[in-house]
Amino acid sequence: MHYIESGGGTPLVLLHAFPADARMWNPARAGLDEQARVIAPDQRGLGESPLNGSWARSPESHDSDRAAENPSIDTAAADVLALLDRLELPEVVLGGCSMGGYVAMAVLRAAPKRVAGLLLVDTKAVADNDEQRANRLNAADRAEREGTSGWLADGTLPNVLGSTTRAHRPEVLKHVRELIDAQPPEGVAWAQRAMASRPDSTDALRAFTGPALVIVGAEDSLTPPEHARELADVLPGGELVTLPGAGHLPPVETPDAFAGVVRPWLAELG
Repeated sequence: MHYIESGGGTPLVLLHAFPADARMWNPARAGLDEQARVIAPDQRGLGESPLNGSWARSPESHDSDRAAENPSIDTAAADVLALLDRLELPEVVLGGCSMGGYVAMAVLRAAPKRVAGLLLVDTKAVADNDEQRANRLNAADRAEREGTSGWLADGTLPNVLGSTTRAHRPEVLKHVRELIDAQPPEGVAWAQRAMASRPDSTDALRAFTGPALVIVGAEDSLTPPEHARELADVLPGGELVTLPGAGHLPPVETPDAFAGVVRPWLAELG
């Protein structure tokens, strides 16, 4: 499992959104490195992490063929736990954006004692409804059939980037398009199917009594601020921060503001 590491201090594992890779955290990492040891992995099949990795600790993901044939957010969570074992980290502050949030919640379900703090960015605890699930499965089939060049970014960018970014931050638009276009079609398909089958995580969040920070972009149309409010309310230690001028990807769209919120929260954790 490939990962990027920088900084020093509190171990902070950051799980990227779909369809991107660990590089989406690069704009925000500079603002976090003095406060945290930032570890950002490429999730299975995306970035530089292979789809058929045998690094994970669950029986399903030890068998790389089974993991590839049976996409599951729980397998993605097992990959993260295997990385923590490899790095000899008994517990970490765990953060995830969008799909990364789904994986973070799956880690919480599987091994709550490994999570010292939870950072959820533009994500949700509920499972997909039937329409959302069907859309994901159709997109997975198309990725395998046609590849992902062009159409995936064209369909994704208007949803993940806020109106301010689309109008005034052409460099961000270019960066995110390049991230999307770089993802292997088979990894995109696997991730879509894994997300389509994920369970509801509300009970796991309700049971988590540690510190939790929920961040949402004010212009996020996929998981809007009212949904983030519901997420924060479920968490006993939940705190909500809304970032103006950002959509679904605040770490990329408004990285300084994002890091400026996370740093003091990490400092309070000690």
